[in-house]
Amino acid sequence: MRIGVFDSGVGGLSVANAIQKAVTEHEIVFREDKENLPYGSKTPQELLTLVCPILEDMAKDGCRVIVIACNTVTTTLIEELREVIKVPLIGMEPMVKPAAEHTKTGIIAIFATPTTLGSKRYAWLKQEYASGIRVIEPDCSTWAMMVQRNDVDEAQIKTNVDSALEAGADVIVLGCTHYHWIEELVRGLTEGRALVIQPEQPVIEQLKRVIEILP
Repeated sequence: MRIGVFDSGVGGLSVANAIQKAVTEHEIVFREDKENLPYGSKTPQELLTLVCPILEDMAKDGCRVIVIACNTVTTTLIEELREVIKVPLIGMEPMVKPAAEHTKTGIIAIFATPTTLGSKRYAWLKQEYASGIRVIEPDCSTWAMMVQRNDVDEAQIKTNVDSALEAGADVIVLGCTHYHWIEELVRGLTEGRALVIQPEQPVIEQLKRVIEILP
């Protein structure tokens, strides 16, 4: 079976690699839109105009299911895209619920793009699962392009991580797939003081469930 994985840039490649290791019998097709980066500061309408044709092409090319390996697109557009794209779409979004379940301090940090943090879906996630939790949202607006260009400013990342830890956060959520490439760096900077989570494994489990029921 052909499985599609889409992201704005190199972030989704980490997801595609993880999926390929998990479902080796299937063909993984990765598509990115690096010409239009960054996605994290674009409006919903701009994103819809960019993303819809790419997903339609992937479906026409035989992808039976497509993973939207982009928190920004998922939190902003997933329902609109499902009305247009004729194959199942699996999204990725910040792990607010697991973070709220794991925190012992009652404080979590969500590292994500401005568009994700400003989306209605993200606001719903916080209201539904973190109503009694303090949610810290550091400014990570430059992180995706740093990773995309392979020019990571470790001092800037350390500043954000330290600020979250100093505020009492004991769970850090990586809410952008670009940040998966610096997961080990972030984890090292926490020095064991916070749990660092991202949604690759839950997405893989959901993908397996979808594959099982496809005709």
